[in-house]
Amino acid sequence: MKKTACIYSIIRFMPFVETGEFANVGIVMMAPEQRFFAFKLMMQRHARVTHFFEQLEAKVFRATMRNLQDELDRTTGVLRRHGFDKRLKVNDVDFAKGLFAEIIRPRETVIKFSEPRAILADDVKETLAELYGHYVERSFVTREYQETVLERGMRKWLYKAGIAERFERAELGNDEYHVTFPFVEQHEDHAVKAIKPLHLGHNQATKIIEHGGQWLLRINQLRKRKKLPDSVLFAVQGPQEDGPKGNAYQEIVGGLQEAGATVLPYADKDSILAFAAANS
Repeated sequence: MKKTACIYSIIRFMPFVETGEFANVGIVMMAPEQRFFAFKLMMQRHARVTHFFEQLEAKVFRATMRNLQDELDRTTGVLRRHGFDKRLKVNDVDFAKGLFAEIIRPRETVIKFSEPRAILADDVKETLAELYGHYVERSFVTREYQETVLERGMRKWLYKAGIAERFERAELGNDEYHVTFPFVEQHEDHAVKAIKPLHLGHNQATKIIEHGGQWLLRINQLRKRKKLPDSVLFAVQGPQEDGPKGNAYQEIVGGLQEAGATVLPYADKDSILAFAAANS
């Protein structure tokens, strides 16, 4: 199958020029020869952005994105009149390229565009969705990646608190069933304390229940075999919204607590360090 040459730009929201901080909020893409122009914007589920820029009212972000959508819709109309309507015989490719360059040129506004990038696509619509997933939804950030990041952060806390040497990555259980915890304190080869950073900030309630349920099963299986330490802590990073995801999160937290584990928000650094430092 012949690939289609496309150009695209990442759309960025930068409300405070003074800090230079921005969030990726969309993708705009064009294949001039094929008369293709499309964009995908973050119009819903924007809590991550509005929480990051906490001084900014959410309604400002929503209004900004609506205005951007209107502007790009008008651009679509202009391109159709200059050849992107496939009913027309002539396609003004140079005009289309020039208009794309005009769309993404630097301006003194809260919306910024990255430098144009090129990509070869088998299917232009699927490629647009994939680019959006990668740069905006961060689809490359897997559950395992998130928890590795949380573990690195916690390891730095323990080191700065002067107690890192008390903990090591260790496998708990027996030949029949065993689980690896990233932070285990042992006395005379007996595990007395275990800590697990747990990412439950998934984009679906089902994923929260499935991943949290895995760890609930694991601690219950270890307890059944008398291999669970007396003190177990889950430092949990949860969703930033209520609704089905919030309900799923609370269900898992409740289940872990009923199973005898301590559950703390990952953001509660002081309480986590107090748990880690306490004598077992």
